[in-house]
Amino acid sequence: MATPLNRRVADQLREIGDALQVQGANEFRVSAYRRAAATVEQLPGDLDALIQEQGMEGLEGLPGIGAGIARAIYEIVATGRSSRLDRLHGALDPERLFQAVPGVGPALAERLHHALQVDTLEGLEIAAHDGRLEDVEGVGARRAAAIRAALEGMLGRRRSRPPRESDPPVAVLLEVDRRYRELSEQGRLPTIAPRRFNPGGGAWLPVWHTQRDRWHFTALYSNTARAHELGRTRDWVVIYFHDDRHQEGQYTVVTEHQGPLKGRRVVRGRELECRDYYRAE
Repeated sequence: MATPLNRRVADQLREIGDALQVQGANEFRVSAYRRAAATVEQLPGDLDALIQEQGMEGLEGLPGIGAGIARAIYEIVATGRSSRLDRLHGALDPERLFQAVPGVGPALAERLHHALQVDTLEGLEIAAHDGRLEDVEGVGARRAAAIRAALEGMLGRRRSRPPRESDPPVAVLLEVDRRYRELSEQGRLPTIAPRRFNPGGGAWLPVWHTQRDRWHFTALYSNTARAHELGRTRDWVVIYFHDDRHQEGQYTVVTEHQGPLKGRRVVRGRELECRDYYRAE
């Protein structure tokens, strides 16, 4: 019989698979989460003990569980929540999520979300490795190093994140953004009812799962407090991605309102690459 922790993890994995199926994701991804849920339920011991003894290697050694789902399991065990599931349900609360990182209080969590435009621990980790985190007011090099170390522990990283150059090219991100907004306007995408900033409870937030080469993408409009405050809920598009090697991350694509890229769609944090892209275009 599954332990309470194992059952809770299995339920969340299965719920991720169900949400992906409803939203039209690749059937392989759906099946992968459901197989992982069955594996976790059938474990003779507790997941927490397995992680304590063997770390991520122990999770990845389980039948049918690769690096990406292993990290999802690790996050649930470490924090009690799955940011992937919250995202699929429109319930992701990045400011609350960031407060799970040791040393990050409510005020800093709000600054991190607003300044970096990231919604997940994986996105925060990218910013911690590429230097953007240090530039946030009140952080600096020493505090950034402490947050980076905490994230590596929470996310079960065995090594530093691969170089940023291995992320999807801006041309691909902009194409996913364009197609998502086009399909959304045509009413051709499934919609979810966000659990945040949705007093009427209606299903209005379009979500799209797609693949380009080795990259798997999930795109949806930003439903954050900042997007609502600035009236950008139909402009800011958050694109989450992972590749076949389970490298994960996210970017936000927005309409630029100033400077040489005014009026253009721009990938936040990669403005120079966008400028080069449009020049070549």
